[in-house]
Order: sequence, then structure tokens, then C-alpha cells
Amino acid sequence: MGKDYKILAINPGSTSTKIAVFENAKCLCTNSISHSTDEIAKFHNIADQYEYRARLIEELLDKENVDINSIDVVVGRGGLLKPIPSGAYKVNDKMVEELRSAKYGEHASNLGAMIASKIGKDIGVESYIVDPVVVDEMEPIAKISGMPEIQRKSIFHALNQKAVARKAAGKLGKDYSEVNLIVTHLGGGVSVGAHKKGRVIDVNNALCGDGPFSPERSGGLPATQLLDLLLSGQMTEKEIRKRLIGNGGIVAYLGTNDMRKVENDVKNGDEKAILYQEAMAYQIAKEIGSCAAVLNGEVDAIIFTGGLAYDELFIKKLEKKVAWISKILVFPGEEEMESLACGVLRVVRGEEEPREYTG
Repeated sequence: MGKDYKILAINPGSTSTKIAVFENAKCLCTNSISHSTDEIAKFHNIADQYEYRARLIEELLDKENVDINSIDVVVGRGGLLKPIPSGAYKVNDKMVEELRSAKYGEHASNLGAMIASKIGKDIGVESYIVDPVVVDEMEPIAKISGMPEIQRKSIFHALNQKAVARKAAGKLGKDYSEVNLIVTHLGGGVSVGAHKKGRVIDVNNALCGDGPFSPERSGGLPATQLLDLLLSGQMTEKEIRKRLIGNGGIVAYLGTNDMRKVENDVKNGDEKAILYQEAMAYQIAKEIGSCAAVLNGEVDAIIFTGGLAYDELFIKKLEKKVAWISKILVFPGEEEMESLACGVLRVVRGEEEPREYTG
């Protein structure tokens, strides 16, 4: 029996910081720190929050009677970096520098590596990130947009997609590198990835206006109509950007991003809720069909994951449209903390080589 490793996993969101302590792959404790709007407003930008959040994590661990010096390795959620292959990356100065300056964009996930690095240095252990949102395994042909000035980008729920893909492969009695899967992450944003023998060879950019609309995002839009809207003066550039990411999709149509409320409204016969939920399922199913074409119809399973996968009625609507392609596997919720721990565990056990971020 090998050495046991105690792992601290950190997953920062816009108004919360989730943490979990694992012994190997077993979760010993998990908690979430909420950050009020007033507290967050004190900081000029997201990167400035890392010391504040690190201090709160240390205080919470003390409250939970977890000796921070007993931690063997720290892992944080990866943020907006340059496109990189899947895997676990040691946090280095170059990575921290680019996240702090928001070189590739500002997002709460940028704090993951920064906090992990600070805590790791404080207690003298290594820090890592695993499968950040910018994981890029897309085939060159998939990046062609139709306009030379614009290249399609890989930005998606890589951490959760990769984790459930490995679990699905296990259920099929195979290794992840042996199967073709279509993984659909159903959350505030929706990403649909074509996984071919362990690589995500095509996926919609779930952050920047691509693919199906979702509870909070507008998805792909008719380009000239969007341009006309911007030029009309009806909405400012800032308002349109917010409508694309945050106030689009179901929020724009129904005034809420609470899909439990939408589910109840659908069950109660609300015609608007029924229409827009159906439309979202329709667009997601089209995206799944596109991924089936990318995989030449050779699909071992279609996987549904994320918070919306708990909605059995919604999943049935999707199944009705895509079950002809392949068998369906459902993994409700997100397993990001476990995915972070298992990703770094493979490295510290020597099962996988850590990657180096070069910027």
C-alpha cells in the first residue's frame, strides 16, 4: 500500500470559495465560504482578492480542526490561460503572473492557482491546477470559423467533462482512451464536447457566444442581426456583452436563472416556460447531433452532467431527440472538487507526469 496524501482542493466562484480536504480520493470535509457583494466591491479587480480569500480558507480550516501543515499538496481550479492540453499543471510564477494581469481575461476561476500557490508556499508544499476551462484538444479543422480573422476557441467545462467521461468509460468497461463519447454539461452555461479516444476534438465555446443558449447565456446568434442591434443604439456594448454572458438565454426570456422554478412552471402548464425550455432542449440536441457527425456516428455513449441533469423531465426531452444516436448515461451535478483531487493524486502517485505551463 502506497503513501496516503492529504489534499486541499480550492474552487473559487464569483461570490463563493468552495474548499474540500481529501485523503487520497476520499473527501474528509467540504465547505463553502460566501462573499458578500459589499466585501467583493472593496477590491479593484478579481485578482486582488486572492490574499483575502486565502486568509478565509486558513481560518475555516482552523475552525474545522484541520491542521493546515498536515496538507501534502494544494490544487486549485484552473482559470483563463493560453490554450493548453488536458492534465495537471504545477503552478509557477509565469502562470500566476498571467492570471494576476488577466492576460487572457478576467474570471473568478483565475484565483484558483493564485490562492493554491500562496497557501502551498506558506506551508512548503507543491500547488497545481487540473484541466482548466482553456483545455484545447480541438482538431485544426474544428477551429476554422469561416472568417480568417476569427478562430474558434476551446473554452468549456473541461474539469467536469473529463471527470465524467472517465467514469462513463469505466461503466462501459473500457479506458477513457478507448471510447468515443459526447459529453453535455448542463449548467448556467452549456458545453457539448466530442470526446474521441481521450481527447476533446471539438466543443462549443460555452463562455463566448457559441452553441446552444442556456439558463444564462445567449449561445450562437445570427451575426448580422447582432451587429444591427449594436449599431442601432438600442443597447450599449456593455449591455450586449452582459446579455451574451449572464443575462441571456432563459434569464432574458423568463426573468430567472432558477431552473427549478422553470421546471415547476412547466409542470404547472405555463406556456412560456414550456416553449423556452423546449427550445433550449432543441438547441442542445442539435449540438449533440453535430458532435455525432464529428465522430462519424461512432458514439459509445451520450453523457448528461451538471446541475440541470437533476431535472428528469428535461433529460427525458433530450433523450427523446438523441437516444437514436447511442445509449444515454446521466451523472447529475458537478464533481469538480473530486476531479481536482483525483487529477493531482494521479501526479503525486506517479501515475501521470505533471505538465509545465510556459505561457
